[in-house]
Amino acid sequence: MLDVDTLLTALYFTADNFYKARCAKHRRPGPDASLSPGEVITLAVFARFARFASERDSYRYAHTHLRGAFPTLPDRSQLNRLVRSHAQLIEEFALYLARMMEVRGCPFEALDSAAMVVRNAKRRGSGWLAGYADIGWSNRLGWYEGFKLLVAVSSKGVITGFGFASASTSDQPLAETFFGYRRHPNPRLAGVGEAASGCYVADKGFEGLENHRRWLEHYGASIIHAPKRNSLKRSWPKRLRRWIASIRQIVETVYDKLLNAFGLYRERPHEMSGVRARLAARVALHNFCIWLNDKLGRPWLAFADLLGW
Repeated sequence: MLDVDTLLTALYFTADNFYKARCAKHRRPGPDASLSPGEVITLAVFARFARFASERDSYRYAHTHLRGAFPTLPDRSQLNRLVRSHAQLIEEFALYLARMMEVRGCPFEALDSAAMVVRNAKRRGSGWLAGYADIGWSNRLGWYEGFKLLVAVSSKGVITGFGFASASTSDQPLAETFFGYRRHPNPRLAGVGEAASGCYVADKGFEGLENHRRWLEHYGASIIHAPKRNSLKRSWPKRLRRWIASIRQIVETVYDKLLNAFGLYRERPHEMSGVRARLAARVALHNFCIWLNDKLGRPWLAFADLLGW
């Protein structure tokens, strides 16, 4: 179990090294901000621990306990603006951590979507994110208002890419966009990551032979998923279904970390830049905890007792 100072030192050292390798690309004109990009990334990622109930709570902790490490800590509203302005950099940092763990040689990546709620679906009015978030269906929650999150996960639980769309978006078009940007990268959407070196193991939400042929032909993405149980065209034996289900269990574990261990289930953002920055910070924290556990010789996904408050 680590103390907070040790974890923050390791996180800042990693974030600062990442930024120094990228500083020429991300240098901004004008005077320097009150915090360096490495410090902004560190505070944004650290604030995603579920111990903090809100942005206000995490800032209060930093202001009270971390002044020695961050002597130029600005007021809360300015810190929030800095985090939102560094959303793309935080996305790149999250996948930089994945590359550090050399997950490119994995034989498969698990692919799945989940609900990302931003507002109670029964409330009146359009809310803060009108035109972006909308109403969708989740097997876990029922009808909800927000976004649909898509993540690709390595066999050991490292998040290799992520993206989101409005909640009403079907899995197939969301996956096609994801594969398209992996095949033809866009620097403004760094979070999707690099194309998988193996196949993608998905659930029945990504079915469709025509889709699979197009994704393989245009994007080099090969999909494996179990057929529906009442399918007349093909069927799999129970042992094969169980094997695929056991492979896909890793993505369920990762979603549990994002939603519960890092508090994504209670996120209620007001701006799209905030959605991007906070989601990227949670992915970065997930990958950083795995990287740190690996360095300490601990199980990769043992997060509960990693940090002693």
